[in-house]
Amino acid sequence: MSLTTIAQVIGGRLADVADPETLVTQPAVFDSREATKGTLFLALVGDTADGHDYATVAVENGAVAALTTRPVGVPAIVVDDVLGAVGRLAQHLVQTTLQETAIVAITGSAGKTSTKDLIAQVLPAAGPTIATFQSFNNEIGLPLTVTRADLTTRYLVLEMGARKIGHIRDLTGIAPPRISVVTNVGTAHVGEFGGQDNIAKAKGEIVESLPAHGLAVLNADDARVRAMAERTHARVVTYGLAETADIRATDVTLDAQGQPAYTLLTPEGSATVRLQFAGQPQVHNSLAAAAVAREAGLAVGRIAELLSSAAPQSRWRMETHTRADGVVVVNDAYNANPDSMRSSLDALASMARGRDRRAIAVLGRMNELGDDARAAHEEVGRHAAGLELDQLIVVGGEEAEWIQKAAGEAGARAVHLPDQDTALRLLHSTLRPGDVVLVKASRGVQLQALAERLLQPDPEPAGA
Repeated sequence: MSLTTIAQVIGGRLADVADPETLVTQPAVFDSREATKGTLFLALVGDTADGHDYATVAVENGAVAALTTRPVGVPAIVVDDVLGAVGRLAQHLVQTTLQETAIVAITGSAGKTSTKDLIAQVLPAAGPTIATFQSFNNEIGLPLTVTRADLTTRYLVLEMGARKIGHIRDLTGIAPPRISVVTNVGTAHVGEFGGQDNIAKAKGEIVESLPAHGLAVLNADDARVRAMAERTHARVVTYGLAETADIRATDVTLDAQGQPAYTLLTPEGSATVRLQFAGQPQVHNSLAAAAVAREAGLAVGRIAELLSSAAPQSRWRMETHTRADGVVVVNDAYNANPDSMRSSLDALASMARGRDRRAIAVLGRMNELGDDARAAHEEVGRHAAGLELDQLIVVGGEEAEWIQKAAGEAGARAVHLPDQDTALRLLHSTLRPGDVVLVKASRGVQLQALAERLLQPDPEPAGA
């Protein structure tokens, strides 16, 4: 698109532009270091940096122009609100360039990024596919993903997150889906939403946006998700372990790496799936991907083959590495809520059970749980105790200590430590070949750093 056309679409004006017909030929970026020839640079204002200060660098790196709220001395399209403008640009692209592209939208309290990664590796067998990078699932990431698509894109896979009721409605207004997937309604951000019913209300906006000829892919094992079938005029396909599910998994097992295998059952037939993703929840995530692939016309055998060859794409989600001494480190520290804590602990126990391995969990606090915070942390502690782990190490302040106290009262071998350095010293002194170590907490705890330090050669705690 030319700078003139973009300005017309988003309601902006050109500043310091020598040739208004200069074309933007590459996706939009908001990091000046990622600007290349043909890109459009978004001058976003964050908590610690103002993108306007980097517009010159972006243009020097090849950006055609910057999208700004004021002239910056280099070619720019000036608007009142950069974020709103890029949303309008993405909406225009969906309505024009991408008219023939099927948009697949994914949401849920947990598992949406892994589900997106699986779908993104299966759908290319049915046609050219563009998908959300990592978990860029908000009002910034979604428009950026849209600008990566072009006339050849058959499937555009968009992860959609929400912090409040109405957020997903806004995102589907930019990119209306033809297929919507809901993974679950859990306890992530329950404090912000004010209860699971409000979470369900927010997540269900993704199926309300579907056209009558669209498809809602719903988790049959989650009552709140199943109920969303009443909120759409589109066709509904369910998936899960329930016998009533349209797309089912039976004979589920976990191997020594915690990776599931199961029999995929569809109305057209069955096939065996062996996932390279760790953790029992990946069964549901892969079933959702299978439902989308089936809608795209892929045969069940081909779907099973593609799911079995798919590999994790996003970091810190049951990311598993084996050290030279045989210690297995499972970095699942991208985020945490009570549901995902239990699932990850179950996977840890499965990886160690019956294999002469010790199971060690290193946990931190879970954020955004509101009034339920103490009860939720204590329940995680009791769940860990029930799994008879060999060691539970809890790192951090009062919320983390709630986990340790509940686990200890339930008979677990549990210790509460003040910081990552102390935890690292304890692990160095006690780990032995074959141990499996799970590291998990909410993103704000930054516990992924501990997992990464565990993998370093001859690691030492900071200040040791």
